[in-house]
Amino acid sequence: MAKVNISLDAELVVEVMVLAGVASPQDAIEVVVRDYIARGHRTEARVELTDRKLRDIEVKPREPQG
Repeated sequence: MAKVNISLDAELVVEVMVLAGVASPQDAIEVVVRDYIARGHRTEARVELTDRKLRDIEVKPREPQG
């Protein structure tokens, strides 16, 4: 697997480590990235489901009033 090296603010990484409950900066950032990707997949699934439901709704013409 290819690796990427990046520089991040140390305070930011420490805060992520505390919130994620991990001891390694590498693990902390991996947790954040994996969560971000999973959230994106969940959002895509919800949007697709909503779009499908909207397409399935039959649009009925309104009855003339008056």
